[in-house]
Amino acid sequence: MTRKDRLTQEIAAREADLVALTQDLIRIPTLNPPGVNYREICDYLDRRLTEAGFATEMIRAHGAPGDSDRHPRWNIVARREGTRPGACVHFNSHIDVVEVGHGWTVDPFDGELRNGKIYGRGACDMKGGLAASIVAVEAFIATCPDHAGAIEISGTADEESGGFGGVAYLAERGYFSPERVDHVIIPEPLGKDRICLGHRGVWWAEIETHGEIAHGSMPFLGDCAIRHMGAVIEAMEAQLFPALAARRTDMPVVPEGARQSTLNINSIHGGEPEQDEDYTGLPSPCVPDRCRMVIDRRFLIEEDIGAVEAEVRAVLEAVRDGRPGFDYTIRELHRVLPTMTERDAPVVAAVARAVAEVFGHAADYVVSPGTYDQKHIDRIGRLKNCIAYGPGILDLAHKPDEYVGVEDMLQSARVMAFALQDLLSG
Repeated sequence: MTRKDRLTQEIAAREADLVALTQDLIRIPTLNPPGVNYREICDYLDRRLTEAGFATEMIRAHGAPGDSDRHPRWNIVARREGTRPGACVHFNSHIDVVEVGHGWTVDPFDGELRNGKIYGRGACDMKGGLAASIVAVEAFIATCPDHAGAIEISGTADEESGGFGGVAYLAERGYFSPERVDHVIIPEPLGKDRICLGHRGVWWAEIETHGEIAHGSMPFLGDCAIRHMGAVIEAMEAQLFPALAARRTDMPVVPEGARQSTLNINSIHGGEPEQDEDYTGLPSPCVPDRCRMVIDRRFLIEEDIGAVEAEVRAVLEAVRDGRPGFDYTIRELHRVLPTMTERDAPVVAAVARAVAEVFGHAADYVVSPGTYDQKHIDRIGRLKNCIAYGPGILDLAHKPDEYVGVEDMLQSARVMAFALQDLLSG
């Protein structure tokens, strides 16, 4: 029996444990925002990984966006040294999940197992991937206790809100430097036979239009900021959206619609603030003197970030030139450059070989439409040898009745274990 046959048997024998681990993780509601129960899930992982022979560190991201004494940003990094020198393979998973939303037919934090699927918020994105990577590593250690090099597993905060209290904070402190880590696998739900090489770029900005308050019965004495924002949206519809739709990338972005440049209007707020739900009065009659809009611009590796920003400003300037009384301010909120690991990178090659062995066909190479924590490992950590690979269907992320398939997790765990053996055997 080959070592990979023994790995396959080890993982198959751990199916019940894999299910239970995934359910336990789902049952810790690590909702972000605001960022709750981070310490609880890190403590759970600490107990599990310590029993598996890992040395663990609990790291709070003091001063990171969102960190407070009420909602501290906790992370865990676990490391197991091999019996002799070698490479370090790091499995990184985020521990936070997005809001529940409406439309669920199951309890989002029960971890219900039904027809081979585990349901719950975060099941797919990405507690199923975290559980699969832990089981893969534990099976590998049981089969190859004398392995070379080192294995790391991390559970990190705030990926859903930019990752600044998680991977970015750790990368700034050297946890993802090439001097410490050689290969990184992020078990995001991109598909069990697909290797995600990177992601598109993102530029978020807040646009505010300015007006003049006046009595609502005499709007001609004021200047409506919401109408000014309407002119901005009209100009975007006429000029910007068609231009973006015409651009295409050579990056293998999935789904197909994301191979173009996109812009999403994330929110609009204008006029009086909304009152509490128990308020029964009417709003006061006022002309709104301000209106704010947040835009989410996703751009391609072929585009320059400076041009992305200038293009939006050009639309605003064109509106100013043609609209009396129009004035605006624009403020950048967030920027991430596109990233894509080369197909011949060592971690890509190892996972590709493992996919071919497990599934009997070549891996598909994709790029994510949205960003994930590879951006920080690449830009801050200076580590290019990083991919996303994990179980789950990307389209289920952030949706009601989110689930992960048990068989998908088992097969992905085999891929991760095979790749681990490959990378630590040289």
